[in-house]
Amino acid sequence: MSVIVAGIGETLMGKYPDRSIYEMIREAGHAALDEAGIDSSLITAAYIGNFNGQQLLGQGHFGPLVMETLGMSHVPAMRVEGACVSGGLALLQGVEAIRSGRHQAVLVGGVEKMTHQTTAAVTSALTSAMDIEFEAHSGLSFPGSFALVAHRYFHEFRNVQREMAQVAVNAHDNALLNPTAQMHKKIDIDKVLNAPRIADPLGLYDCSLVTDGAAFIVLVSEELAQQLDDGAERHRQVRIIGSGHGGDALTLHGKASMTTFGATIRAAKQAYAQAGVEASDIDLAEVHDCFTITQIINTEDLGFFEKGHGGDAVAEGRTARDGDMPINVSGGLKAKGHPIGATGISQAIEVITQIRGGAGERQSNKVDTGLTHNLGGTAGTCVINIFQGA
Repeated sequence: MSVIVAGIGETLMGKYPDRSIYEMIREAGHAALDEAGIDSSLITAAYIGNFNGQQLLGQGHFGPLVMETLGMSHVPAMRVEGACVSGGLALLQGVEAIRSGRHQAVLVGGVEKMTHQTTAAVTSALTSAMDIEFEAHSGLSFPGSFALVAHRYFHEFRNVQREMAQVAVNAHDNALLNPTAQMHKKIDIDKVLNAPRIADPLGLYDCSLVTDGAAFIVLVSEELAQQLDDGAERHRQVRIIGSGHGGDALTLHGKASMTTFGATIRAAKQAYAQAGVEASDIDLAEVHDCFTITQIINTEDLGFFEKGHGGDAVAEGRTARDGDMPINVSGGLKAKGHPIGATGISQAIEVITQIRGGAGERQSNKVDTGLTHNLGGTAGTCVINIFQGA
């Protein structure tokens, strides 16, 4: 059964320590529902991504909270948590709910509020997404984990620190054209390379942002989509044609490789097979660039570039907005922002907007098929969705 995107909505991504989570939910949720033009009585389930609400807000049970805030407390809802892939998992649940035939219309979304807390509190909350006994209690953090990944990549292939810096530059350049992005700041390679080290070789500009934000999507069946359109085409229809959900060890030491993320390999295989496409058919992708080295590895694991040559693709301009395989034209987690529970939904909104042709100055050429790639923790979980325009 086809899954159709009926409506999208998101807040500006940024630092809003004084803005309530209810405000963000209302803004993004109502925007998606209004664009869908759907009566709330037709929504029969909701799936909400959130990672750190209980630790940073003291708030759990996000499903009913979100739906009551949107004036839809009659709709059964659940919170979906998978660290940084929480939003992607919420989207996957919504897709499967429509495909199963049990639901004709669902709301999927994500929300995170983080910047009101101290750096130490946020770091502690994020660290809960890794193995506590074997990693966190030994002093490992996520920058430390991905620094180890980067050094291993340098050992197995070559030093790509300059290419990692170009990844950051590209992200900032793209975010400058994105009105919803958190970071509107021009940088250059030297600024990235000379930035303070967070965990060598990762510097300040190699790391994604701490972000507040919310994002929502209304998904419907093909049958209901035809009724909603009522013969009037409001914008190019976008459908989700393939999805994948892959897993791997939580720890670094438990993985077969530190430079190939098994969860991505498995999720990509499922998504490509379900969609009936290959990596070469993808026109544009939003991938999980929690760190600059991660983007390079992701593009290889997704089959866009040969293993060990993702850095070459960056250096050659192939991943730039005007390249043959544009990556993270939104600015990515690196510059658009990383509102953890909302990240996977926000990625999808960018791909949908690109396929619709509504991305303004950052619009890429010929986007018919796009992909989102969302990782959780140290690549322990991956969700991939493939979108196509009608």
